[in-house]
Amino acid sequence: MLAFILRRLFQAMIVMLTVAFIAFMLFQFVGDPVTNLMGQDATVEQRAQLRADLGLDKPFVVQFAHFIGNAVQGEFGMSLRQGRKVSALIAERFPATLELAAVAAVLGLLLGVPLGVYAALRRGTFMSQAVMTGSLLGVSLPNFLIGILLILIFAVVLKWLPSFGRGDVVALGPFTSGLLTVDGLKHLVLPAVTLALFPMALVLRLVRSEMLEVLRTDYIKFARARGLPNRLVYFGHALKNTLVPVITIAGLQLGGIIAFAIVTETVFQWPGMGFLFIQAVQFADIPVMAAYLCLIALVFVVINLVVDLLYFAVDPRLRIERSTAGH
Repeated sequence: MLAFILRRLFQAMIVMLTVAFIAFMLFQFVGDPVTNLMGQDATVEQRAQLRADLGLDKPFVVQFAHFIGNAVQGEFGMSLRQGRKVSALIAERFPATLELAAVAAVLGLLLGVPLGVYAALRRGTFMSQAVMTGSLLGVSLPNFLIGILLILIFAVVLKWLPSFGRGDVVALGPFTSGLLTVDGLKHLVLPAVTLALFPMALVLRLVRSEMLEVLRTDYIKFARARGLPNRLVYFGHALKNTLVPVITIAGLQLGGIIAFAIVTETVFQWPGMGFLFIQAVQFADIPVMAAYLCLIALVFVVINLVVDLLYFAVDPRLRIERSTAGH
């Protein structure tokens, strides 16, 4: 197990360096931040002086090495747009994104797994077909369209929920949360539902497919022949063996929710990291963009490592195979 973890950590380091290099290299061609900072009326001398102050006159290798050195220490330089430390900006925005992603992931799992099991056990019924039709819409419709429709129905027509912002939040140490206030919960509903629909539909369809496959296996037939009750067969044997691929998809979807919350945060003006990234792209704020992509890559790497470790806890066959291979 220790060798497995060390190997994964080494792979994670290679991935992080590659992502950092590609992101920093690509963003050299996004735009000139000096022009955005000083405008078109600045003189050549003023531009050269600002470029030297920002370190943009140095070779690419030197800039990249400086960025990596700061990133290892948790610093990503100064924002070219706001003139503040990038780490401070991320610390302000990350709790909002994390809260939105966590609520969306929980909604996706709490609804997707039971509905998938129901669609598998009651296949052919009207409700099962309705659930599968709804899941197809959830997979097909883009987030921005779902968000706009929810705003139109619940914010504009019915006037039940707010359509933008985060609402009132409570400080919990270095983090802030809107889950402890009524206004914060109201502001969270629409973006969380919008972000949760795709992973919920994906998990639902996967659970149904895997459940139907497991129910056809010999050991399920043997369990039925022993006279075990359906509840034990379905939830004690079939569902447990369905969870391995579900863990994979759920883990990747959690990273995807954090990474691709950009659209949802933009639609609902949610003050998270995705919205910060969009503003950085518009201003060619290279340190913020590079830091954001590196942080998202780190999230995916950590989630993949956790998913691999969960395999050993859920599926004993993997532990046996690894032990056999070691001997």
